[in-house]
Amino acid sequence: MAGWALAGLLVMGCGVSLALGAEELTVSTAPPVVIRTVPEAGQADIDPALKEIRATFSKPMRDGSWSWVQISPGSFPKLAGQPSFQADERTAVLPVALDSGRTYALWVNGPGHENFQDRDGRKGVPYLLVFSTRK
Repeated sequence: MAGWALAGLLVMGCGVSLALGAEELTVSTAPPVVIRTVPEAGQADIDPALKEIRATFSKPMRDGSWSWVQISPGSFPKLAGQPSFQADERTAVLPVALDSGRTYALWVNGPGHENFQDRDGRKGVPYLLVFSTRK
């Protein structure tokens, strides 16, 4: 069964390379990727007083268009303002109000929601952010 899973990943990888094959892959032509988040994915001791979730991308992004994607109503943080980008044009900020003792999960871009794009319109690679706040 593990062999089938690996074969599936290899086939998926081929699809990605074929999609990028029309244009030579360089740092500037590659899709943007999340390179850092605050909080970090997988952290389980986040202070519930944290007021912003941040996602920093590998390149400058288009402002005014975001896709902070809800997985379920219970795992998405309460919003405490409007999303924005910092002056670096790479760090997206989502103002939130977190509760203690909760696990939060959200996509930065996701299936059918791909509004995080670089300046040339390349869609950001989806990134799953999961973290928990301490009690």
